[in-house]
Amino acid sequence: MESETQGLGRLTPISIREVWKHEAHDFTLWLLENADVLGDALGMDLELTEAERRVGGFALDLIGTDLSTNATVIVENQLEQTDHSHLGQLLTYAGGTDPSTIVWCAPTFREEHRAALDWLNEHTDEDTRFFGVEIAAVRIDSSRPAPLFKIVAKPNDWTKQLHTERTAVTLSPKALAYQAFWQDLLSIIRTQHPTWTRSTAGSNQSWITLPFGTSTIWYGMTFTNAGPRVELYFGSSDGDLNLTEFERYLSHRDVLDAGFDEPVHFDSLPGKKACRIHVDRLHGDVLDADDRDEMLHWFISTMAKFRPATQQIRTVLGSTA
Repeated sequence: MESETQGLGRLTPISIREVWKHEAHDFTLWLLENADVLGDALGMDLELTEAERRVGGFALDLIGTDLSTNATVIVENQLEQTDHSHLGQLLTYAGGTDPSTIVWCAPTFREEHRAALDWLNEHTDEDTRFFGVEIAAVRIDSSRPAPLFKIVAKPNDWTKQLHTERTAVTLSPKALAYQAFWQDLLSIIRTQHPTWTRSTAGSNQSWITLPFGTSTIWYGMTFTNAGPRVELYFGSSDGDLNLTEFERYLSHRDVLDAGFDEPVHFDSLPGKKACRIHVDRLHGDVLDADDRDEMLHWFISTMAKFRPATQQIRTVLGSTA
């Protein structure tokens, strides 16, 4: 009987300079268009939005957003072994952009620089994270080259958890209930709808966000005073842009109305910058243990209808823009 392993290819490393000859002109621009490769390595819904962002008299390689949290992410690249100069630049850029996630990419890390990232992770709070990512290129036999990213420095989850636990002592019973509820909801999402988000951390707030596909619009799952809500939130810092995008979606409201028995609300929120489209469940509180399973089911089943409909509108608008 022929072995099932016969005919398997061999994975061969190749020089990254064969794939990306120049750091700024090749690798940085490639990563800008292929942020999902880095996002997969980091476990993040990553959108990179700008290359060569000016920070004082310097130029940051890449800046973007973690679409699950709308937090800022910065990336500094090298195509050579790490050096002190780039470590200094990384910290300078962090000071000028106030990011939550700071990523340093290079083919190899000096032990001193990996240790420096570990030290930074150990001495910052749970909202600031430093990553070292080794970049490589490989091929199977004579196949096309493929990127291979490996995390070599990352936040110490145990240390971060200790910070979180110390903070949790001061949380109210309702904040702790939110944290447990969202943790369970995200666990269900990871099992049943893994493409919705890569986020794994439950929030102690009354809401969580899920990526929509752009950093200025996102999905929300939230508890209002009336009860649970699923929404599409237009949250750019530019109020006029939010209203313009909202009105474009409003012109296709029939797509959403057709998918729901309950009303779909389109709120331009006069007097505020943001706008939202939402579906509400008019009863339910996170502290109501007897209704907990039903609320979890409502959030999942409602988003399972809401997301395809809004993505359909996004596709239509994209094709007519």
